[in-house]
Order: sequence, then structure tokens, then C-alpha cells
Amino acid sequence: MAEFPDVQTRVTQLQRDLEGASPGRVVARALETFGGDIAISFSGAEDVLLLEYAHQSGHPFRVFSLDTGRLHPATYRFFATVEQHYNIRIEYCFPETAAVEQLVRTKGLFSFFSDGHQECCQIRKVAPLRNYLKGVSAWITGQRRDQSPGTRSTVELVEQGSNRGRGGAPLVKFNPLAHRTSVDVWDAIRAFNVPFNPLHQQGMVSIGCEPCTRAILPGQHEREGRWWWEQAAHKECGLHQGKPSDG
Repeated sequence: MAEFPDVQTRVTQLQRDLEGASPGRVVARALETFGGDIAISFSGAEDVLLLEYAHQSGHPFRVFSLDTGRLHPATYRFFATVEQHYNIRIEYCFPETAAVEQLVRTKGLFSFFSDGHQECCQIRKVAPLRNYLKGVSAWITGQRRDQSPGTRSTVELVEQGSNRGRGGAPLVKFNPLAHRTSVDVWDAIRAFNVPFNPLHQQGMVSIGCEPCTRAILPGQHEREGRWWWEQAAHKECGLHQGKPSDG
């Protein structure tokens, strides 16, 4: 990382400036700082609150989403609702056709139930994300510390991301909801009358691909509805993991 010392310097300064800041202020500062060189990651779940904060800031903003080809029909319809509500066009990222074909032809459509979700996620999510992020210098995510205590407990409001961005430099990554809880997020969604994925009303909290998402029972952690056939320690797809040199 020595060849890009200015990135860490910028991250450190932003951390100082935004210490204790509200999610809305973090989003506004991110857009002020990077303009068209930053994008908001939208998964069709609670990330919609980030779009609301961006809208409230008055700044133009870019939104991207990973279309894996395996999302719920309701999620695709929700994307259209969000585009209309905020008068935007989501920048969709698609997996490489040849890689998907090779996986399906050799292992079938549901190989992840027997050998883990990592390979499928790498092809359908991680690779398209890395390719997209090469065109920006920063991104905004909906990560929260309470989403997964084992893997996200140290998420900061601003940090140096694990992917490479424009010019090969490490990305600046904003996590405006890092210190907020699921209750905080839903209180805000209701207060602002923000549209949300109807699958939440069916007991689905963490929403991903259709084969890998299910409703949870009262008292279960939200990530228990994702990749439920695997151990809790493996409940990440790889989007937020790795080192800058990996990207």
C-alpha cells in the first residue's frame, strides 16, 4: 500500500471529521468529497435508506447493484420501484456469461448446497463488483456491525476498502450505518416513508439470491436466513473481504 499513501491519509482525515456523525451527514460528505467518482451499493434490502440520505443531501448520486441472475422476482420489481421513486437509473453489474455457463454445465444450478456458496458468489457477485469498482475511487455500503458480529464487528464509518479502484488505488469505503442497529434502520425507513422490499414482510431480513435466502424465526439472527446449510462463520459472500492487492 506504500505506493498510495494519500489514500490512507484521506481516510484518516475523514475518520476524524466524521467521528460521531449521523448517517445522513456521512453520505452527504462522501458525495461532496467524491462527486461522480463514488457510487452507492444497493442490494435491494435496507440499503434503500442510503439512497434516501443521498436524495436528501441534494447532491447527484450514482447507484449500482449486482444482478446475479438468481434474485427474487420481488427484488427485481423493487428495483423498478426505487428507480421511479428517486428518478434514477441503477447501474446493474452482471456476471461473466462464460464463467456462469462453465459453473452450471459442470456442477449444475445448485452446486452450492453441497460444496459451499463461495464459488458461485465469486462468479456472480465478487468478480462483477471488483470490475465495477475499478471505475470509481470510493463507494458507500450499507454494512452494519450488528449484521454479523463475527465478521463485521469492526466496520468503521470510513475505511480503506479491500478492493482496488480507479488507477489501481485502494478504494475509500464509507459505511454510514456502521454504528446503527437494525431497529435504527427500520425506524428511519418508516419515518421517511421509504419504499422497501416486500420480502421483508415475509420474514426475510437479509435478502440475497432466491435459492440462498429464507425467512427467519423470532429470535434468530438476521444472517441465519442466508446460506443456512453452512456454519455461521462462513456467512459472507466475499464482497467485503480480502486485501487491496486482491482486487
